[in-house]
Amino acid sequence: MAIDDPIRTDGIADGGAPAAPKKSLRGNLGVASIVFMVVAAASPLGVIGGPVPLGIAIGNGSGFPATFIVATVVLLLFAIGFTTMTPFVPSAGAFYSYVHKGLGRSAGLGTGFAALLSYLTLEAAVYGLLGPGVNALLGSYGVPSVPWWIYAAVAFVVVLFLGYRNIELSGRVLGVLLIAEVAIVVVLDAVIVFSGGGPEGLSTGIVTPSAILSGAPGLGILFAILSFIGFEATAVFRDEARDPDRTIPRATYLSLVLIGVFYAVSSWALISAVGDSTVVKTATDHGGTLLADVTQRYLGTVGEHIIQVLFVTSLFACILSFHNIVSRYLFTLSGKNVLPERLSIPHPRFGSPHRASVATGAVVAVLLIVAAITGLDPINQFYTWLAGFSSVGVVLLLVVTSVSVLVFFARRRQPASRWKTIVAPVLGLAGLLFFLVLILLNLPTLVGGSLPLAIGIVALLLIAFGLGPVVARTRKKIDLD
Repeated sequence: MAIDDPIRTDGIADGGAPAAPKKSLRGNLGVASIVFMVVAAASPLGVIGGPVPLGIAIGNGSGFPATFIVATVVLLLFAIGFTTMTPFVPSAGAFYSYVHKGLGRSAGLGTGFAALLSYLTLEAAVYGLLGPGVNALLGSYGVPSVPWWIYAAVAFVVVLFLGYRNIELSGRVLGVLLIAEVAIVVVLDAVIVFSGGGPEGLSTGIVTPSAILSGAPGLGILFAILSFIGFEATAVFRDEARDPDRTIPRATYLSLVLIGVFYAVSSWALISAVGDSTVVKTATDHGGTLLADVTQRYLGTVGEHIIQVLFVTSLFACILSFHNIVSRYLFTLSGKNVLPERLSIPHPRFGSPHRASVATGAVVAVLLIVAAITGLDPINQFYTWLAGFSSVGVVLLLVVTSVSVLVFFARRRQPASRWKTIVAPVLGLAGLLFFLVLILLNLPTLVGGSLPLAIGIVALLLIAFGLGPVVARTRKKIDLD
């Protein structure tokens, strides 16, 4: 359906019979638009200013950039099988559609519920960074400090408005914000590199085995994987893609390569600006201001202010991207009779999942209200706990999807490249299982040292997966095809 195709709103088909509600979204997204959406979800500037200093401080120090290279290779191996299976998965449900095709309806439903929880928690979590970020930005201009949730509420309203409208409006907004935040970091990287680095020159940690394996490389991998969350959501936009069988694979590969290269180079440049021997202490003592401090040194006060503004817009872009992803999960699951069917009716004018968008916003609003009422620290508690939940959930989803890809092609026995259907997926699965073990071992650290909270996160995800068989048995009209 073209983007300007009319949708009848009188409920009457041309022949006079009641027309069924349209259940497909409309759009004309190309590779670039989907890449903008996915890379914006990864929040490039937000990662350089947040997880990167953490990965340096409590991970593997000057060797941390190498973890992005490792993560990129493993995720590219996963993507080979994932995209090879794309032509056989006509639904826009991403993870759960792929798992349904390979492992059956019960596993597919469980995956869908786990994906909803993982993305919802991450969308809400980033508000915990955005609120304080806006406070700090405006505070630098003399604006009095206010509770963080006030700025989060303002951003929430804007996200809900954009999510209600056509996806291409969100795509244009994200495109502008993404270009701006990437551009300023690329300029900073170039100035650092062409000036020869900081007091110790350019960092060699990225290619030094002893540096890569120093400290806690497991935690380094954990923060690297957390920085990639959202890349797999290219398949969520299938119904709105111009040519999904070609657009989705290209967008997936391009997103992964761009994200991986950007993170590896930018984190290496940041370390170079500080120095290999002092970067761990600097990131530990001044992690929250590390990016701003380096920017001020190399780009001056104007550059520092630009970075502060774009850091906030980067977090906003991340929230908007995940809001769009979750809304489409809800929309598609509702159209399959898994959730209330009324959520699967697109807007008659915008062709957007407006009802699913509002429902997504309602859940996020509840989480924000609870955080505000209970007085949770927006970063150390609200963000950290929810991001920890999301990181475990997404890696679990990647593992299950990898298994599904292998099972699907094993059953089809059709002529196909063994590299794409067996070798690459197996290697990717092995890497993902390794990452999962590292994340589970370090999960208590990620959620503030609370073992009960870490256990609760895993238990809640297992319950979500377990709902799949229950719902599959109780709702017989479900059709995930």
